[in-house]
Amino acid sequence: MLGVLAFGDSITNGGGELQWGVALQSWALWTARALGLPYTPYATDGATLRDVLDHQIPAFERRADAPAGPYDVGCLYIGTNDVRGFDWDPLAYERGMREGLEFLGARCERTLTATIPLDLGRPRAGAKVRDANAIIERRAHATGALVVDLAGFRGRRVLMADHVHPTAFGQVAIAECALDVLARDGLAPRTRPSELILPSESTPWRRLRGDATYAYRHAKVSAGAAARRSVSAARRPPRA
Repeated sequence: MLGVLAFGDSITNGGGELQWGVALQSWALWTARALGLPYTPYATDGATLRDVLDHQIPAFERRADAPAGPYDVGCLYIGTNDVRGFDWDPLAYERGMREGLEFLGARCERTLTATIPLDLGRPRAGAKVRDANAIIERRAHATGALVVDLAGFRGRRVLMADHVHPTAFGQVAIAECALDVLARDGLAPRTRPSELILPSESTPWRRLRGDATYAYRHAKVSAGAAARRSVSAARRPPRA
């Protein structure tokens, strides 16, 4: 077995600011580390499901020594950029999820996917997220993939001010959820991500500074979202 294979967007690619001394690493990497397995990443920032199918999977097929596997776990977490786009197409997304999950299912002993937080983005992505989650769950059931339920994933500690990208602790929290799902399916971790991190001491001053930074960034994101809504409303043609 070749370990953990991962496709997706910036959430699975990882990278970013330290959080109280903890590096912002991909949830899929934390999962691989906790399982004691090698990690093969192909996720890229800003990716949509179409990017996974048209670029990431072909790149894997070109570069991998064993493109047929077998891998222990295949990860596909994608859809955040799809539902936030103006060209959201649920039918195309369902076809793509089926293709992606079937690709991994043919090469991996277990395939892992995840739903999208309902409180996604500013402005919020809205009802499209529920539609995407229904598709994810339906395609996972049809292909035998395991699902990490992140619909209720939210909060200042685990999400950045944009309500899209996980913090360093958020990536650890997603990995913990993924490991729980894998453990119920018979693949128990050798350790837990929370046991691998050594966060620096949280002092009152550091907490205050962190709260102030988050409040500033959240206000900036909210103001930008309000401005975009105003522009969109102004351009909208009058109703008959």
